[in-house]
Amino acid sequence: MIPLRDVIPSRTIPVVTVTLILLNAAAWLLEISMEPSELTRFLVTYGVVPATFRPVTLFTSMFLHGGWSHVIGNMWYLWIFGDNIEDAFGHGRFLIFYLLCGMTAAAGQIVMEPASMLPTIGASGAIAGVMGAYFVLYPKSRVLTLVPIFFNVIEVPAIALLGFWFLMQLFNAGAVAAMANTGQGGVAFAAHVAGFVVGVLGVFVFRKRERFRAWDA
Repeated sequence: MIPLRDVIPSRTIPVVTVTLILLNAAAWLLEISMEPSELTRFLVTYGVVPATFRPVTLFTSMFLHGGWSHVIGNMWYLWIFGDNIEDAFGHGRFLIFYLLCGMTAAAGQIVMEPASMLPTIGASGAIAGVMGAYFVLYPKSRVLTLVPIFFNVIEVPAIALLGFWFLMQLFNAGAVAAMANTGQGGVAFAAHVAGFVVGVLGVFVFRKRERFRAWDA
């Protein structure tokens, strides 16, 4: 299922969400301008490599991506869900929340595969946190979703769509853990799980209680 848009309009201009998308796009353009050998060194330097971990990479890694589908998919999800969470938290709090989710997600991947020499990159963990916050704050929202297998567009309750997504990440993280130390690359499902959980819990810290009202349509 591919989410196309949600039904909740933004009450403010999502300046942080847009800025994050632009920064990720700029980093991606830098990546594709590099020669393969140069890019490999760049990703190893600025991605999270568990076996040679450097704290600064918890931040830098979340602006790097491994392919067109990776960066476009992540930015699309951020665009759909990020504006409403920025509304609920406020611009500054949302930025801190996003970065915290991303860094915690990367740390979760380190715990899962501490001896890995492969760089972990991508905004997926941070965006998983945004989705976790949306899951808590807007469970009754509906997401217009494309179901490619049936070539059909339907409205799916956010609690169902995001809940199913999280369960799939949890299942796949368990499968990866069962085959740990294979030395092969892939999707960092543990980072997705960690980011989502931090997003769920972060709602109770970052939400603007005096101004926020739950969407109840």
